[in-house]
This record gives sequence, structure tokens and C-alpha cells, in this order.
Amino acid sequence: MRAIRGLWRWRHNPLRRPTDLAEAWLALAALLLILVAAPLLGLLVGGLAQDALQQSVREQRQDRHPVVATVIKKADRTPLDPDPETASGRDSHSRVVANWTAPDGTARRDTVMAALDSPHRGDHFTLWTDEQGRIVGRPLDTATAATHAVLAGFGTAAVCAGLVEGARRLMVWRMVRRRYVRWDQAWSQAGPDWGRTGTGS
Repeated sequence: MRAIRGLWRWRHNPLRRPTDLAEAWLALAALLLILVAAPLLGLLVGGLAQDALQQSVREQRQDRHPVVATVIKKADRTPLDPDPETASGRDSHSRVVANWTAPDGTARRDTVMAALDSPHRGDHFTLWTDEQGRIVGRPLDTATAATHAVLAGFGTAAVCAGLVEGARRLMVWRMVRRRYVRWDQAWSQAGPDWGRTGTGS
């Protein structure tokens, strides 16, 4: 709104400088880009992210299978993990030796992380495996994929708006710098005695 008021105010003002009008037009263009282009770009990126993530969800659901594993015994203590992010994610899991049957029918036994507080022999828990029975991560669900896509769209729109505003401020800063240079030149041409009576007589 400030840009539109600025344009209207400077339309026929005799004190208007070319840079004043340029600043007002620049502000209006930036406003339109922020209000129109940034949301459209956010929608485009969000839509592309949604398509890619939903495709990934479909592929993971085809390739990953839940199997029921049976606890044989509790495994030795988990070795210290130097990565605190992965260590914190494993705090709620117990390390156990378990049996399970792979989707191809083969029997498997390995040391795995089980979502059990105090595992005992014979307890059952769910594992996700690939076709050959190797343990894989839980597949991405549709709601999480949609949330990531929405966040990608919002993030893109915010970055686009920030870049437009940053570019506008940079251009205004350069215009102001040029204006100051012109003022300095005008002051130097006026000379040191510009205000004295009888100068040049």
C-alpha cells in the first residue's frame, strides 16, 4: 500500500526527483512479486515435492514389508554411539537377538533393535524388511510426505519473498548512494563561499 500511495503522491509533485518515482515503482513491483510470484512458486515447488514424495511412499510400500520377529534373548549392551542424534533415537529401543521369516520364506536371525522396554524370550515385535529379509527403515507414510511437501512450499515462498525484498533494499540503497554522490558534486560546484553576499561580483 505504501508503494501505491507513494506513486500517487509523486505523480504531479514539482519536487519529485526521478529516483523518488523509481523507488515507488520498485516498491510496487516488489509488492506484486511477493504477493503473486512467491505464493505461485511455493505452490509449484510444493506440488512437485508432493508428487515426488508420494511416489517414494508408493515405492517404499512395495519394497518394504512388515514381519513379526520373536525375541530369542537380550543382546549385549549397545556400544556407545558417537552420534548423539542416532543415540537419542535408540534410547527407547532394546537390542535383542531375534528370529523372523523373510518375505521370500527364508528364516533369519540377527541382532536388531526392538521397540520393547524390557524384552523377554518369546516376545513379538514388528520389523520392516526388504524382499530378501534384510532390515530396512519403516516406510514413509502419506501424512508425513504431505507435511514435508507443505513445508517445502512454504519455505520456497518465504525464501522467494526474502530474496525479492533483499533485492529491493539493495537497489534502493544503491539509488540513495548515487543521490548522495550527486549532492556532493553539486556542493563542490557551488564552492566554499556559495552563501556569501556579493559572490562573483
